Amino acid sequence: PDTRAAYIESIKAEYTKVAETHARGERDKLRLPLAKARANAPKIDWAGYEPPKPLFTGTRVLTNADISELVPYIDWTPFFQTWEIRGRYPQVLDDPEKGEAARALFDDAQAMLAKIVAERWFDPKGVVGFWPANATGDDIKLYTGESRTTELATLHTLRQQLVKRDGRPNVALSDYVAPKDSGKADYIGAFVVTAGANEDKIAQRFARANDDYSSIMVKALADRIAEAFAERMHERVRREFWAYETGEAASPQDLQAEEYRGIRPAPGYPSQPDHTEKATLFRLLEAEKRVGVTLTESFAMWPGSSVSGIYFAHPEAAYFGVAKIERDQVEDYAKRKGMDVAEAERWLAPILNYDPIALRQAQAAE
Repeated sequence: PDTRAAYIESIKAEYTKVAETHARGERDKLRLPLAKARANAPKIDWAGYEPPKPLFTGTRVLTNADISELVPYIDWTPFFQTWEIRGRYPQVLDDPEKGEAARALFDDAQAMLAKIVAERWFDPKGVVGFWPANATGDDIKLYTGESRTTELATLHTLRQQLVKRDGRPNVALSDYVAPKDSGKADYIGAFVVTAGANEDKIAQRFARANDDYSSIMVKALADRIAEAFAERMHERVRREFWAYETGEAASPQDLQAEEYRGIRPAPGYPSQPDHTEKATLFRLLEAEKRVGVTLTESFAMWPGSSVSGIYFAHPEAAYFGVAKIERDQVEDYAKRKGMDVAEAERWLAPILNYDPIALRQAQAAE
Protein backbone atom coordinates (compact mmCIF):
# COMPACT_ATOMS: atom_id res chain seq x y z
CA PRO A 1 0.00 0.00 0.00
CA ASP A 2 2.81 2.44 0.76
CA THR A 3 4.41 2.11 -2.69
CA ARG A 4 1.34 1.47 -4.80
CA ALA A 5 0.58 5.05 -5.90
CA ALA A 6 4.18 5.82 -6.80
CA TYR A 7 4.48 2.54 -8.71
CA ILE A 8 1.34 3.25 -10.75
CA GLU A 9 2.57 6.74 -11.57
CA SER A 10 5.95 5.37 -12.68
CA ILE A 11 4.22 2.92 -15.04
CA LYS A 12 2.04 5.70 -16.46
CA ALA A 13 5.10 7.89 -16.98
CA GLU A 14 6.98 5.04 -18.65
CA TYR A 15 4.19 4.29 -21.10
CA THR A 16 3.59 7.97 -21.83
CA LYS A 17 7.26 8.19 -22.79
CA VAL A 18 6.99 5.04 -24.95
CA ALA A 19 3.90 6.42 -26.73
CA GLU A 20 5.52 9.80 -27.32
CA THR A 21 8.69 8.19 -28.66
CA HIS A 22 6.67 6.02 -31.03
CA ALA A 23 4.58 8.98 -32.23
CA ARG A 24 7.70 11.06 -32.75
CA GLY A 25 9.29 8.25 -34.73
CA GLU A 26 6.24 8.01 -36.97
CA ARG A 27 6.23 11.77 -37.54
CA ASP A 28 9.91 11.67 -38.49
CA LYS A 29 9.24 9.17 -41.26
CA LEU A 30 8.86 11.07 -44.50
CA ARG A 31 5.70 10.46 -46.50
CA LEU A 32 4.79 11.35 -50.04
CA PRO A 33 1.75 13.27 -51.24
CA LEU A 34 -0.72 10.80 -52.73
CA ALA A 35 -0.04 11.96 -56.30
CA LYS A 36 3.68 11.27 -55.94
CA ALA A 37 3.03 7.91 -54.26
CA ARG A 38 0.87 6.93 -57.23
CA ALA A 39 3.60 8.07 -59.62
CA ASN A 40 5.93 5.65 -57.81
CA ALA A 41 3.65 2.63 -58.30
CA PRO A 42 5.25 -0.67 -59.41
CA LYS A 43 6.19 -0.72 -63.09
CA ILE A 44 4.56 -3.95 -64.25
CA ASP A 45 4.99 -5.08 -67.85
CA TRP A 46 1.34 -5.56 -68.76
CA ALA A 47 2.09 -5.74 -72.48
CA GLY A 48 4.16 -8.86 -71.91
CA TYR A 49 1.71 -10.53 -69.54
CA GLU A 50 -1.35 -12.61 -70.36
CA PRO A 51 -3.71 -12.87 -67.36
CA PRO A 52 -4.93 -16.42 -66.72
CA LYS A 53 -8.66 -17.01 -67.05
CA PRO A 54 -10.51 -18.91 -64.30
CA LEU A 55 -12.38 -22.08 -65.25
CA PHE A 56 -15.61 -20.37 -64.19
CA THR A 57 -16.91 -16.94 -63.23
CA GLY A 58 -19.48 -16.33 -60.55
CA THR A 59 -19.56 -18.32 -57.34
CA ARG A 60 -19.29 -21.94 -56.28
CA VAL A 61 -20.12 -23.40 -52.87
CA LEU A 62 -18.04 -26.16 -51.29
CA THR A 63 -19.73 -28.14 -48.51
CA ASN A 64 -19.03 -31.33 -46.61
CA ALA A 65 -15.29 -30.65 -46.58
CA ASP A 66 -13.38 -33.61 -45.19
CA ILE A 67 -11.72 -32.42 -41.98
CA SER A 68 -9.09 -35.16 -42.23
CA GLU A 69 -8.08 -33.69 -45.60
CA LEU A 70 -7.51 -30.32 -43.95
CA VAL A 71 -5.34 -31.56 -41.07
CA PRO A 72 -2.08 -31.64 -43.10
CA TYR A 73 -2.61 -27.97 -43.96
CA ILE A 74 -2.69 -26.82 -40.31
CA ASP A 75 -0.06 -24.27 -39.34
CA TRP A 76 0.62 -25.06 -35.69
CA THR A 77 2.75 -22.00 -34.88
CA PRO A 78 -0.27 -19.67 -34.27
CA PHE A 79 -1.86 -22.44 -32.18
CA PHE A 80 0.97 -22.24 -29.66
CA GLN A 81 0.80 -18.44 -29.72
CA THR A 82 -2.85 -18.71 -28.63
CA TRP A 83 -1.53 -20.31 -25.45
CA GLU A 84 1.23 -17.68 -25.13
CA ILE A 85 3.95 -20.16 -26.04
CA ARG A 86 6.19 -18.25 -28.45
CA GLY A 87 8.25 -20.12 -31.02
CA ARG A 88 7.92 -21.78 -34.39
CA TYR A 89 6.53 -25.27 -34.79
CA PRO A 90 8.07 -27.89 -34.72
CA GLN A 91 11.19 -26.33 -33.14
CA VAL A 92 9.16 -25.13 -30.15
CA LEU A 93 8.61 -28.76 -29.12
CA ASP A 94 12.34 -29.10 -28.40
CA ASP A 95 12.83 -25.70 -26.79
CA PRO A 96 14.81 -26.15 -23.54
CA GLU A 97 12.45 -23.88 -21.60
CA LYS A 98 9.08 -24.23 -23.34
CA GLY A 99 9.41 -27.68 -24.90
CA GLU A 100 7.86 -29.72 -22.10
CA ALA A 101 4.75 -27.53 -21.89
CA ALA A 102 4.53 -27.33 -25.68
CA ARG A 103 4.69 -31.12 -26.08
CA ALA A 104 2.00 -31.67 -23.45
CA LEU A 105 -0.23 -29.10 -25.10
CA PHE A 106 0.39 -30.58 -28.54
CA ASP A 107 -0.46 -34.09 -27.33
CA ASP A 108 -3.76 -32.83 -25.90
CA ALA A 109 -4.50 -31.03 -29.16
CA GLN A 110 -3.83 -34.17 -31.19
CA ALA A 111 -6.15 -36.21 -28.96
CA MET A 112 -8.97 -33.67 -29.37
CA LEU A 113 -8.28 -33.29 -33.09
CA ALA A 114 -8.66 -37.06 -33.52
CA LYS A 115 -12.13 -36.82 -31.93
CA ILE A 116 -13.02 -33.81 -34.09
CA VAL A 117 -12.19 -35.80 -37.22
CA ALA A 118 -13.75 -39.10 -36.14
CA GLU A 119 -16.95 -37.59 -34.73
CA ARG A 120 -17.11 -34.69 -37.20
CA TRP A 121 -17.57 -32.00 -34.58
CA PHE A 122 -17.35 -29.25 -37.22
CA ASP A 123 -19.02 -28.71 -40.57
CA PRO A 124 -16.54 -26.75 -42.74
CA LYS A 125 -18.08 -24.83 -45.64
CA GLY A 126 -16.71 -22.43 -48.20
CA VAL A 127 -17.72 -20.25 -51.11
CA VAL A 128 -15.34 -19.08 -53.84
CA GLY A 129 -15.92 -16.72 -56.74
CA PHE A 130 -14.21 -15.15 -59.75
CA TRP A 131 -15.14 -12.12 -61.83
CA PRO A 132 -13.78 -10.18 -64.82
CA ALA A 133 -11.83 -7.24 -63.40
CA ASN A 134 -9.57 -4.34 -64.29
CA ALA A 135 -7.86 -1.64 -62.27
CA THR A 136 -8.83 2.01 -62.54
CA GLY A 137 -6.33 3.98 -60.51
CA ASP A 138 -6.36 2.63 -56.95
CA ASP A 139 -9.73 0.92 -57.46
CA ILE A 140 -10.50 -2.51 -58.91
CA LYS A 141 -13.64 -2.65 -61.05
CA LEU A 142 -15.50 -5.95 -61.27
CA TYR A 143 -17.81 -6.63 -64.22
CA THR A 144 -20.88 -8.76 -64.83
CA GLY A 145 -19.47 -10.37 -67.97
CA GLU A 146 -16.64 -10.60 -70.46
CA SER A 147 -17.86 -7.57 -72.38
CA ARG A 148 -16.79 -5.53 -69.31
CA THR A 149 -19.43 -2.90 -70.00
CA THR A 150 -21.54 -3.30 -66.84
CA GLU A 151 -19.88 -2.82 -63.47
CA LEU A 152 -20.77 -5.31 -60.75
CA ALA A 153 -18.79 -3.87 -57.85
CA THR A 154 -15.71 -1.85 -56.93
CA LEU A 155 -12.96 -2.94 -54.57
CA HIS A 156 -11.14 0.07 -53.12
CA THR A 157 -7.48 -0.14 -52.18
CA LEU A 158 -5.05 2.01 -50.21
CA ARG A 159 -1.53 2.98 -51.26
CA GLN A 160 1.68 3.19 -49.28
CA GLN A 161 2.79 6.79 -48.75
CA LEU A 162 6.06 6.22 -46.91
CA VAL A 163 9.09 7.57 -48.77
CA LYS A 164 10.94 4.57 -50.23
CA ARG A 165 14.63 4.18 -50.89
CA ASP A 166 16.58 2.21 -53.50
CA GLY A 167 13.88 2.61 -56.13
CA ARG A 168 11.28 0.60 -54.21
CA PRO A 169 7.68 1.37 -55.25
CA ASN A 170 4.69 2.59 -53.25
CA VAL A 171 2.29 -0.31 -53.58
CA ALA A 172 -1.49 -0.73 -53.60
CA LEU A 173 -3.34 -3.98 -54.23
CA SER A 174 -4.83 -2.54 -57.42
CA ASP A 175 -1.31 -2.59 -58.92
CA TYR A 176 -1.62 -6.38 -59.30
CA VAL A 177 -4.67 -6.19 -61.59
CA ALA A 178 -4.32 -5.17 -65.24
CA PRO A 179 -5.34 -1.52 -65.77
CA LYS A 180 -8.43 -0.90 -67.87
CA ASP A 181 -6.38 0.99 -70.47
CA SER A 182 -3.95 -1.95 -70.88
CA GLY A 183 -6.51 -3.82 -72.98
CA LYS A 184 -5.86 -6.98 -70.94
CA ALA A 185 -8.79 -9.07 -69.71
CA ASP A 186 -7.90 -9.71 -66.08
CA TYR A 187 -9.81 -11.34 -63.21
CA ILE A 188 -10.14 -11.22 -59.45
CA GLY A 189 -11.22 -13.91 -56.99
CA ALA A 190 -12.62 -13.98 -53.46
CA PHE A 191 -13.57 -16.52 -50.82
CA VAL A 192 -15.12 -17.11 -47.42
CA VAL A 193 -14.53 -20.33 -45.50
CA THR A 194 -15.66 -21.37 -42.04
CA ALA A 195 -15.24 -24.25 -39.63
CA GLY A 196 -18.97 -23.88 -38.92
CA ALA A 197 -21.16 -22.75 -36.04
CA ASN A 198 -20.72 -25.87 -33.90
CA GLU A 199 -17.54 -24.46 -32.35
CA ASP A 200 -19.45 -22.20 -29.95
CA LYS A 201 -21.91 -24.92 -28.92
CA ILE A 202 -19.13 -27.40 -28.12
CA ALA A 203 -17.04 -24.76 -26.31
CA GLN A 204 -20.04 -23.76 -24.20
CA ARG A 205 -20.71 -27.39 -23.33
CA PHE A 206 -17.16 -27.73 -22.00
CA ALA A 207 -17.47 -24.41 -20.14
CA ARG A 208 -20.70 -25.53 -18.43
CA ALA A 209 -18.83 -28.63 -17.27
CA ASN A 210 -16.18 -26.31 -15.75
CA ASP A 211 -13.63 -27.54 -18.30
CA ASP A 212 -12.26 -24.20 -19.47
CA TYR A 213 -9.12 -25.85 -20.83
CA SER A 214 -11.10 -27.94 -23.32
CA SER A 215 -13.34 -24.96 -24.12
CA ILE A 216 -10.32 -22.89 -25.16
CA MET A 217 -8.76 -25.88 -26.92
CA VAL A 218 -11.77 -26.53 -29.16
CA LYS A 219 -11.89 -22.85 -30.17
CA ALA A 220 -8.17 -22.84 -30.94
CA LEU A 221 -8.50 -25.96 -33.08
CA ALA A 222 -11.57 -24.59 -34.89
CA ASP A 223 -9.53 -21.52 -35.77
CA ARG A 224 -6.68 -23.69 -37.09
CA ILE A 225 -9.10 -25.78 -39.17
CA ALA A 226 -10.62 -22.64 -40.74
CA GLU A 227 -7.14 -21.36 -41.64
CA ALA A 228 -6.23 -24.80 -43.01
CA PHE A 229 -9.39 -24.72 -45.12
CA ALA A 230 -8.31 -21.32 -46.50
CA GLU A 231 -4.89 -22.76 -47.35
CA ARG A 232 -6.39 -25.81 -49.03
CA MET A 233 -8.90 -23.64 -50.93
CA HIS A 234 -6.11 -21.40 -52.21
CA GLU A 235 -4.23 -24.47 -53.42
CA ARG A 236 -7.31 -25.62 -55.31
CA VAL A 237 -7.71 -22.14 -56.78
CA ARG A 238 -4.14 -22.15 -58.09
CA ARG A 239 -4.35 -25.70 -59.45
CA GLU A 240 -8.01 -26.30 -60.34
CA PHE A 241 -10.29 -23.26 -60.36
CA TRP A 242 -7.88 -20.66 -61.76
CA ALA A 243 -5.34 -23.29 -62.82
CA TYR A 244 -2.40 -20.94 -63.32
CA GLU A 245 0.06 -22.99 -61.27
CA THR A 246 1.54 -26.22 -62.60
CA GLY A 247 4.25 -28.56 -61.39
CA GLU A 248 4.52 -30.61 -58.24
CA ALA A 249 2.37 -29.84 -55.24
CA ALA A 250 4.03 -27.77 -52.53
CA SER A 251 4.73 -29.30 -49.14
CA PRO A 252 2.84 -28.03 -46.07
CA GLN A 253 6.03 -26.20 -45.04
CA ASP A 254 6.22 -24.48 -48.44
CA LEU A 255 2.57 -23.47 -48.16
CA GLN A 256 3.11 -21.97 -44.71
CA ALA A 257 6.13 -20.09 -46.08
CA GLU A 258 3.93 -18.87 -48.97
CA GLU A 259 6.27 -20.39 -51.55
CA TYR A 260 3.74 -20.17 -54.35
CA ARG A 261 2.31 -17.71 -56.85
CA GLY A 262 -0.56 -15.50 -55.83
CA ILE A 263 -1.82 -13.93 -52.60
CA ARG A 264 -5.11 -13.86 -50.66
CA PRO A 265 -5.13 -10.68 -48.53
CA ALA A 266 -8.15 -9.97 -46.37
CA PRO A 267 -9.81 -6.60 -45.69
CA GLY A 268 -8.67 -5.39 -42.28
CA TYR A 269 -5.14 -6.73 -42.66
CA PRO A 270 -1.97 -4.75 -43.54
CA SER A 271 -2.41 -4.78 -47.34
CA GLN A 272 -5.94 -3.31 -47.04
CA PRO A 273 -6.59 -2.12 -43.48
CA ASP A 274 -10.21 -1.10 -44.12
CA HIS A 275 -12.59 -3.68 -42.66
CA THR A 276 -15.58 -2.11 -44.44
CA GLU A 277 -14.40 -3.64 -47.73
CA LYS A 278 -15.67 -6.97 -46.38
CA ALA A 279 -19.21 -5.74 -47.07
CA THR A 280 -18.55 -5.80 -50.82
CA LEU A 281 -16.82 -9.16 -50.63
CA PHE A 282 -19.68 -10.74 -48.65
CA ARG A 283 -22.29 -9.29 -51.01
CA LEU A 284 -20.50 -10.71 -54.06
CA LEU A 285 -20.19 -14.15 -52.48
CA GLU A 286 -23.60 -14.10 -50.73
CA ALA A 287 -21.68 -15.51 -47.80
CA GLU A 288 -24.50 -15.43 -45.26
CA LYS A 289 -26.96 -17.20 -47.54
CA ARG A 290 -24.50 -19.74 -48.91
CA VAL A 291 -22.27 -20.69 -45.96
CA GLY A 292 -23.88 -19.02 -42.94
CA VAL A 293 -21.11 -16.50 -42.23
CA THR A 294 -22.27 -13.03 -41.19
CA LEU A 295 -20.65 -9.69 -40.44
CA THR A 296 -21.13 -7.83 -37.17
CA GLU A 297 -21.53 -4.04 -36.99
CA SER A 298 -17.76 -3.79 -36.60
CA PHE A 299 -17.25 -6.12 -39.60
CA ALA A 300 -16.00 -9.04 -37.54
CA MET A 301 -17.02 -12.43 -38.94
CA TRP A 302 -19.33 -14.87 -37.19
CA PRO A 303 -18.80 -17.78 -36.63
CA GLY A 304 -15.47 -16.65 -35.24
CA SER A 305 -13.51 -19.43 -36.91
CA SER A 306 -13.99 -18.03 -40.40
CA VAL A 307 -11.56 -16.64 -42.96
CA SER A 308 -12.15 -14.40 -45.97
CA GLY A 309 -9.97 -12.80 -48.58
CA ILE A 310 -9.35 -11.71 -52.16
CA TYR A 311 -7.34 -13.71 -54.68
CA PHE A 312 -4.66 -12.09 -56.85
CA ALA A 313 -2.90 -14.24 -59.46
CA HIS A 314 -0.19 -11.97 -60.85
CA PRO A 315 3.28 -13.50 -60.32
CA GLU A 316 4.58 -10.24 -58.81
CA ALA A 317 1.76 -10.02 -56.26
CA ALA A 318 3.16 -9.99 -52.74
CA TYR A 319 1.94 -9.18 -49.24
CA PHE A 320 2.83 -5.75 -47.88
CA GLY A 321 1.74 -3.25 -45.27
CA VAL A 322 0.11 0.04 -46.24
CA ALA A 323 1.39 1.60 -42.96
CA LYS A 324 0.46 5.15 -41.98
CA ILE A 325 -1.37 7.34 -44.48
CA GLU A 326 -1.97 11.07 -44.80
CA ARG A 327 -5.10 13.22 -44.90
CA ASP A 328 -4.94 13.65 -48.70
CA GLN A 329 -5.36 9.91 -49.22
CA VAL A 330 -8.16 9.68 -46.65
CA GLU A 331 -10.08 12.43 -48.45
CA ASP A 332 -9.51 10.74 -51.82
CA TYR A 333 -10.46 7.32 -50.44
CA ALA A 334 -13.65 8.64 -48.79
CA LYS A 335 -14.70 10.29 -52.05
CA ARG A 336 -14.13 7.08 -54.03
CA LYS A 337 -16.18 5.08 -51.51
CA GLY A 338 -18.94 7.68 -51.24
CA MET A 339 -18.17 7.95 -47.54
CA ASP A 340 -17.96 10.94 -45.23
CA VAL A 341 -14.33 11.83 -44.38
CA ALA A 342 -15.00 11.59 -40.65
CA GLU A 343 -16.43 8.09 -41.11
CA ALA A 344 -13.43 7.04 -43.20
CA GLU A 345 -11.13 8.38 -40.46
CA ARG A 346 -13.01 6.30 -37.90
CA TRP A 347 -12.47 3.06 -39.81
CA LEU A 348 -8.89 3.93 -40.74
CA ALA A 349 -7.94 5.29 -37.29
CA PRO A 350 -5.08 2.80 -36.65
CA ILE A 351 -3.22 3.89 -39.79
CA LEU A 352 -3.77 7.66 -39.77
CA ASN A 353 -0.55 9.68 -39.65
CA TYR A 354 -2.38 12.60 -38.03
CA ASP A 355 -4.84 13.28 -35.23
CA PRO A 356 -8.19 14.02 -36.92
CA ILE A 357 -9.67 15.62 -33.79
CA ALA A 358 -6.69 17.93 -33.34
CA LEU A 359 -6.79 18.79 -37.04
CA ARG A 360 -10.47 19.74 -36.93
CA GLN A 361 -9.91 21.83 -33.78
CA ALA A 362 -7.05 23.65 -35.48
CA GLN A 363 -9.17 24.27 -38.58
CA ALA A 364 -12.04 25.58 -36.45
CA ALA A 365 -9.70 27.95 -34.62
CA GLU A 366 -8.42 29.53 -37.83
